[in-house]
Amino acid sequence: MRCLVMKSGGNTVHPSSSSSSSSCLTFKIPATTVQFGDKGNPIKAKAALPHPHPPSVHHPNDQSVSSPSNILGRRHLLHMSTIPFIFPSAISIAADADEIFHIKEEIGKVLSKGKAAGVLRLVFHDAGTFDINDKTGGLNGSIVHELDRPENKGLKKSVKILEKAKIQIDALRPVSWADMIAVAGAEAVSVCGGPKIIVRLGRIDSMVPDPEGKLPEESLDVAGLKQSFQRKGFSTQELVALSGAHTLGSKGFGNPTVFDNSYFKILLEKPWLSSAGMSSMIGLPSDRALVEDDECTRWISKYADDENLFFEDFKNAYIKLVNTGARWRNI
Repeated sequence: MRCLVMKSGGNTVHPSSSSSSSSCLTFKIPATTVQFGDKGNPIKAKAALPHPHPPSVHHPNDQSVSSPSNILGRRHLLHMSTIPFIFPSAISIAADADEIFHIKEEIGKVLSKGKAAGVLRLVFHDAGTFDINDKTGGLNGSIVHELDRPENKGLKKSVKILEKAKIQIDALRPVSWADMIAVAGAEAVSVCGGPKIIVRLGRIDSMVPDPEGKLPEESLDVAGLKQSFQRKGFSTQELVALSGAHTLGSKGFGNPTVFDNSYFKILLEKPWLSSAGMSSMIGLPSDRALVEDDECTRWISKYADDENLFFEDFKNAYIKLVNTGARWRNI
């Protein structure tokens, strides 16, 4: 029987079985125990970190690895070499999944479809301050210090909604506002029928507001929009994909609580050119500007024709948005 045990601290860990046919590989990492059991048993992971120290090999009799009597022998070392680099990622994903499950569970208790647009807007207003030139901004939870700024009007409600869930989460294991907002935004998309988005945890909160004037203005023309997103490290395609989030909310792009590709279909129709009824009120100036640009229109047409493509590109752009510029705890 072989087992693999990872243990925090500097103590040597031996297998619990006294059988002479057993062997144990011990990795020292700064985390709680993570054990991969016998064949056929499920993997159990309580916590994990992505950068374990090089493995040390121990035998119950504390004999040298090179000793002929060592039960591991070359055959076991060869077996170990076939699984060397997958463990950190697998363990980290398992640990994150457990924590994310708890976060999502509590968010689900306070997040309805009607509140999803505001929560998703919260993500963009926190992460959208990133500037690739001076490396300021990004998803760092600073939005909670910036709620009185004119561009963040209405976001206090979204913060209060998430605060109810955060209190419950913190009672078990504290979560940063940055992580909370990143997961909540992904849940807002999912609960409204959009793609499932898995986000990484470990962001560190800023204790001070981000510099002012970093968010793209709603009145920007397409040249200004492209320039603004380029300063954040995003391409034109990513700009268009992320703009698809406006399918949620009260801007007139289809059902306000359904995440789909209606935004792009309606952009191509240009209903604001009509003076009839409320059509002239649909969309922001920045939305309308996109469809006046050939490069943007190519992507708008693709997403209007293929919702699955939009979902995939939005998912990837969202993950980039919530990771870019973030500061991470040492894990």
